[in-house]
Amino acid sequence: MNLKPLGDRVIIKVAAAEEVTKSGLILAEGAREKPARGAVLAVGEGKRDESGKRIPMDVKVGDVVIYGKYSGQDIKVDEEEYKILRTDEIFAIVV
Repeated sequence: MNLKPLGDRVIIKVAAAEEVTKSGLILAEGAREKPARGAVLAVGEGKRDESGKRIPMDVKVGDVVIYGKYSGQDIKVDEEEYKILRTDEIFAIVV
């Protein structure tokens, strides 16, 4: 993937949707809910403050994050699904 996010944006590899429920039911493709979780693949340089200095990013490459269900922009590159988000659309880092 040759994408570099700008500003305070990050590129996330969307986690795969659950195919089987915990009780063992197999879900049809249309019934699978898109997860709001994924791994950070690329991070922008960060926003600038009023004086022009870069504000450090809260996430780094490799972090697994949880984001808003309808947040960001969905993109597809080489049949893989990615999401481009601003850092303020990320709710948490999974530790």
